[in-house]
Amino acid sequence: MLTNLDLLELTAFRHELHRHPELSGEEFETARTITAALKPMSPSRILTGLGGHGVAAVFDSGTDGPTVLFRAELDALPIEERNDIAWSSQIPGKSHVCGHDGHMTMLLALGRMVSRQPVAKGRVVLMFQPAEEDGSGAKAVVADPAYREIQADWAFAIHIDPGKPFGYVATCAGLINCASMGLKITLTGKTAHAADPQDGVSPALAVANLIPALEALGRGGPLNDAFKLVTITHVRIGEPSFGVAPGEGMIFATLRTARDEDMNRIETEARDVVISVAQKFGLGVEFEVSDSFAASINDKDAYGIATAAMDAIDVPYGAAGVPMRASEDFGVFGWGAKAAMMCLGPGEGYAALHNPDYDFLDDLIPIGSAIFERIARDLLGTA
Repeated sequence: MLTNLDLLELTAFRHELHRHPELSGEEFETARTITAALKPMSPSRILTGLGGHGVAAVFDSGTDGPTVLFRAELDALPIEERNDIAWSSQIPGKSHVCGHDGHMTMLLALGRMVSRQPVAKGRVVLMFQPAEEDGSGAKAVVADPAYREIQADWAFAIHIDPGKPFGYVATCAGLINCASMGLKITLTGKTAHAADPQDGVSPALAVANLIPALEALGRGGPLNDAFKLVTITHVRIGEPSFGVAPGEGMIFATLRTARDEDMNRIETEARDVVISVAQKFGLGVEFEVSDSFAASINDKDAYGIATAAMDAIDVPYGAAGVPMRASEDFGVFGWGAKAAMMCLGPGEGYAALHNPDYDFLDDLIPIGSAIFERIARDLLGTA
């Protein structure tokens, strides 16, 4: 159980994290701060440098049993914060308007409780992963040879979900977050004087054809296994000039599916459409993939463990608003473990994630950490 002093210290710690955000892949100081906070808890081991700047604290009972992993994220966003709070970001253009500072703090709260009352069997792993926001972090952690030493049997995570009632958890068995991919398309032709466009090779008509053609590959609709959505997020042709007919074009398309295997199909379809149109208009084409997220699928057994824990401590939950179209790289931990994601509400009128005025609600720290602790006790007992 957390004391009032714990909550004061954890809240102050969360505010300090909030003041010093670091972007995906740059979380050196955040990882160092987390490592320093973990040491007084005397975990069996602290692993650092996992998949980049990832940190994992292992609380090993010394008795055979499953490994239960709880995940938080280290990274922040390239967004200028617009909050009138004493702990607002001190780093221009960067902020924790994603809730990750709160997620880290909930894990540290769990660490305090497990360190005081160890589990009876197995291991608890507190995983602070890097680079969630661009989809690369969980994959890098799981691919790291050191991760094999702490391979999870069960994995759980909580993400704050504005719009849900305070203390309500949205979760479900099966799909909870879609797979997604960012596909950058560069079309190359030849510039010309605007008075003689016939002397060049313009991508304008190709781009005009490609926008509806790509969107037709996925129109959205119900979030079932057949769900596919293509969203055009950025388009550019040439430079802002009245004297030059463009010689280059660029399209950013976000591909989204309910299943990982369908992501492979829609990417292939998108590339084929682009190549066909580029050839028709005499253009070269290059592709670049970024922000690639696997689908997050809640295992039915892990979902059952999570909901039983919430029943035991009277946390309300249901399937309101899930599954969701947004992506989350936690699903990668489910490739080798029974995993479940929960979405915790701060209140229906709360600022949305990734907005400049968002700030994590500190009153959620004891709720999230209590859910985690009950899951750990239900699976591993108390020594």
